[in-house]
Amino acid sequence: MYNNVQSGLITVKQVTFTEFRRNAAALFTSVERGEKVLVLRHGKPIAEVVPVAAPQPSTLSWKRPAPALVSGSPGTSLSREILRERARDK
Repeated sequence: MYNNVQSGLITVKQVTFTEFRRNAAALFTSVERGEKVLVLRHGKPIAEVVPVAAPQPSTLSWKRPAPALVSGSPGTSLSREILRERARDK
């Protein structure tokens, strides 16, 4: 049914277009496990299904602990201090 080809550290499954249509769910499960699927039509590659690169975990700014605001002098505007902190983070 499938032709497994070893390409470096990645296993590549070669399937015909018809097999891909019939077994798409199972093939996508293989892709989720890190395998690559090469779809062939009349023996020629037409598509390559590969796992999505893992996104870098990023903490949203509103979930990060806020730095302590230190006022430069009495009577300094809190909003001005917040804007200065934001500009410093960019």
